[in-house]
Amino acid sequence: MSVKIRMLFAYLCCAPLCAWPASVPISISQVIAAQRLPPSAVSFVILDPESGSVVMSHDHDTPRSPASTIKTVTTFAALDMLGPAYAWQTRAWIRGSLDNGVLEGDLILEGGGDPYMTLERWWSFAGSVRAQGLKSIRGDIVIDNSAFSLPPEDPSAFDGRPNRSYNVVPDALMVNFQTVEFRLAANADTHRVDVTASPAPFNLAVDNRIRFAPGVCRGAAAVVDFQVPAASWDRVVFSGALSPHCAERRFTRVLLQPATYAFGTFVDLWREQGGEFTGKLRIEHKPADAQPLLNFDSLTLGEIVRLTNKFSNNLMARHLLLTLGKERYGSPATVEKGVAAIGDWGRERGFDLQGVDIDNGSGLSRSTHISVLQMARILSAALHSRFAPEFLASLPLAGMDGTLRSRMKGTSSGTVRLKTGHLDAVSGVAGYVTGLSGKTYVLVSLVNHMRADEGAAEPLHAALVAWMLGNL
Repeated sequence: MSVKIRMLFAYLCCAPLCAWPASVPISISQVIAAQRLPPSAVSFVILDPESGSVVMSHDHDTPRSPASTIKTVTTFAALDMLGPAYAWQTRAWIRGSLDNGVLEGDLILEGGGDPYMTLERWWSFAGSVRAQGLKSIRGDIVIDNSAFSLPPEDPSAFDGRPNRSYNVVPDALMVNFQTVEFRLAANADTHRVDVTASPAPFNLAVDNRIRFAPGVCRGAAAVVDFQVPAASWDRVVFSGALSPHCAERRFTRVLLQPATYAFGTFVDLWREQGGEFTGKLRIEHKPADAQPLLNFDSLTLGEIVRLTNKFSNNLMARHLLLTLGKERYGSPATVEKGVAAIGDWGRERGFDLQGVDIDNGSGLSRSTHISVLQMARILSAALHSRFAPEFLASLPLAGMDGTLRSRMKGTSSGTVRLKTGHLDAVSGVAGYVTGLSGKTYVLVSLVNHMRADEGAAEPLHAALVAWMLGNL
């Protein structure tokens, strides 16, 4: 043995590499050693879904934080329990007399938990209400969001960023994820800084104090501050300065409250479509004497699951969990009912969920825990389920779309379908890899370590995929 080889062997045996079992290929253990990840922080498993046997694993029984990979459990449970054709209904009711397009009374908007009521679909809902022959509302608009019963939740509790879209809190009448996109641009002709909001609910005040700063885009001429000074989030204040040589800036924030956002945007869309309204908002239960006007269906669950997993949408996953609880135990939906529904489903399906904490179903949580083998067993069942096509189509394709669009681009098209997950000190992938043999295997890999924030886990996930593509 040469001196160089002996020195390399000695180095590797001083690194975490020598703590790895012999069953882990050297190509994998070398990557982990190079990324300085301790064995105690890493779990992975490759499972043969046909035989149920473990092809390769490390620490596969240790419960770990899965981040957004837990969405695979939530979404498969939803498909398995409700079916891909399931849909939510947003309903409109009237109370009072409707004559010649004039409602002498209230319009009631009842949320059913639609996870994807985008602004475009909200526009369609408003148009559908108009199409029922209603033109003028002489009373109030009443919002009934009682289908969900949730305790007060501090959206800043997770990371101190309450107005970020990933922290938005569920609501039975959630519209457009409660978000507003702002565009900021310094106008050289008017010597003003334009602030454009989309949408721009009439009940949101935008206080633009940004100074126009001639000259180059740097230093104080390129610093803009954004504040939400009111607890109701109905006013925003922009300050600072911006040069016309700075590129247009765009960012999205959660504003207003769910009911006030739904109200403000509905009134704007209603008026744009020729409707009349001069009343106010009331938030209360639908009155017993309300008369049905419109049932508006959501996208199907199959479509919702695809959007949830492809783009790792936390709010949509949380709505799925709440819906499972409501469908199994009745209204109103609660987190406790949703967690119990998945627990019951797991027992009925024969899954070992001991020690699993699903929390809110999205992975945006510090309490969610599951082992890689437990998740792999569920993914194996999903591959053999009657709704496998819908579930498989929901997972990001490596190098092609979703959260894997810019990752693992060298893999053959369609061979790698993985849900990704990231939190502070957490990185994971979970899904399927099709090897050279044409056979598909389950892969779950989770790293819980501060070095995951520096990208140290990504080479491990990629190395596992590469080994599977070359050896299975």
